Amino acid sequence: MHCLESTITVPISLEEAWDFFSKPQNLLKVTPKKMNMRILSQNLPEMYEGMVISYRVAPLFGIPLPWSSEITTVEQNSYFVDSMIEGPFSVWHHEHHFTAVEGGTEVRDIINYKVPLGMLGELFHPLLVKNQVQEIFAYRSEVIPKIFPG
Repeated sequence: MHCLESTITVPISLEEAWDFFSKPQNLLKVTPKKMNMRILSQNLPEMYEGMVISYRVAPLFGIPLPWSSEITTVEQNSYFVDSMIEGPFSVWHHEHHFTAVEGGTEVRDIINYKVPLGMLGELFHPLLVKNQVQEIFAYRSEVIPKIFPG
């Protein structure tokens, strides 16, 4: 299992951060364009435990892949968790934490994931997968300050 953590502070209130990050459609705003992400689920209501969100992404070589996540835990203005139920990983467990701090809100992501294909997948992990996952969160660190300028 692999783990990635990413933390950014945004100059908005906890409630504003929660409102933005808990809306599935805003995922498109913080995902690199080259992933060609499309949300397939329609008319998504306010996030709730048990909600399933379906996407299509092209993380490697432009090959489109299905990805569905279930929201497994929601603690209003504190954290939520999504777990992949279909997609390119054997396991994808993503915790989104929100903490009010001086000057705004700390947004912390903790991702635990496992690549498919056993040892073969592990062989390619450092070359392809790890960099792709890190790139997603590096992109978020660049684009979020543009969305919420201080």
